Amino acid sequence: MGTSGYRYYRATIFLSMFVGYALYYFSRKTFSFVMPSVMEEIELDKDDLGLIISSQTLAYAISKFISGVLSDKISARWLFSSGLFIVGVINVFFSWSSTVAVFTVLWFVNGLGQGFGWPPCGKVLRKWFEPSQFGTWWAVLSCSMNLAGGVGPIITTVLLQYYNWRVVLVMSGVICMAMAALCLLFVKNEPSDVGLQNIEPGAKKGTPIDESTLKQFLMSPYLWVLSLGYLVVFGAKIACTDWGQLFLIQEKGQSVLMGSSYMSALEVGGFLGSLAAGFLSDRAVARYGLSVHGSPRHGLLLSMMTGMYVSMYLFRVTITPETPKDDVLWVVALHPISVLIGLSEKEIWILILGAAFGFSSYGPIALFGVIASESAPSNFCGTSHAIVALMANVGAFLAGLPFSTIAKHYNWDTAFWVAEITCAVTTVCFFLVRNMQTKMGHIVKKQD
Repeated sequence: MGTSGYRYYRATIFLSMFVGYALYYFSRKTFSFVMPSVMEEIELDKDDLGLIISSQTLAYAISKFISGVLSDKISARWLFSSGLFIVGVINVFFSWSSTVAVFTVLWFVNGLGQGFGWPPCGKVLRKWFEPSQFGTWWAVLSCSMNLAGGVGPIITTVLLQYYNWRVVLVMSGVICMAMAALCLLFVKNEPSDVGLQNIEPGAKKGTPIDESTLKQFLMSPYLWVLSLGYLVVFGAKIACTDWGQLFLIQEKGQSVLMGSSYMSALEVGGFLGSLAAGFLSDRAVARYGLSVHGSPRHGLLLSMMTGMYVSMYLFRVTITPETPKDDVLWVVALHPISVLIGLSEKEIWILILGAAFGFSSYGPIALFGVIASESAPSNFCGTSHAIVALMANVGAFLAGLPFSTIAKHYNWDTAFWVAEITCAVTTVCFFLVRNMQTKMGHIVKKQD
């Protein structure tokens, strides 16, 4: 079958997972999309809404970890398809319900199904794509979430003009179930399933890949270095996305519209940052190859983490409630653009900082997942991603109540300063360990 066989299967598998994961994400947010219509029919207060959404978030964190471990033990194709089918069924059942208790239980089960989505994708991508392509396709696949998050609300709003929210949920559920069947048909776990030669996970010539025991894998220092780094980066990202808008409004004297615009700029920057991280780090892998010590992706990872610190620092220090002086460097540089597009220099500066933070935070988020998967033994790549993703969720938790507690007892400026310093210290630590052993588990010495 040759090269054309790989091209055909890579295209069909990737397209199936892209559409499938977009539907995963859309179905994760359907309740949020139809919430106003639901509240018109059923009396729900803020605590009820928070309970329903939080039940899904908790289940998703648990399920994603379990799914990562399971993806190393069972068929990734079946795991991905069954999760999508469960999500579809729950959307249909949700449309038949009318009480907070039932909504909460069903959305908890939806979260359990949601966790079966991404880990199998990472497993399949590693099996089908060369190390020098892995990061790029990982980043492109993650864009399915941006697509669903951007188009989903529009589609839902249009449908709600013609149908009630129950019909919309049934439609989304049926589409998910149908796509689950197609994914089961088209997604293949690895090339050998269709008579092609498997692609050996990347290593430089002379550093063969082997399998390790669970103890050998868990004792790898690099696994926990990645986990702690991901915790800090993801926590800082969540802090800025959850609280950045309030910080701008309450302490920086900006309008609600400006706060929303900052968030939009951050997401646009994040989309570009994910793609850039995958593509540029793959170029480094293609040039230098993967080895036992150090990763060619580390240079870009360190650069982007530095960018996170710088953009957070400038966001905290340069934006003030007062109008900036005309002789400030960034005001002078942005004045021609301000005249051209009709926004003030401060507004343009806020949007630039938002895009810069999004670019430099979403990039490392993509890279941590890629590095965790490709550095792990072949029999634990799903578990590796599950562990670092679980630590990222710990970071997201710390960016919630503990972060807001600091802001409550001091102010938002202090809370963001803490996040900023933590990010800077982590970046320095990552620089110091950049040449450590990155190959996790047992290393087999080359036989002469």
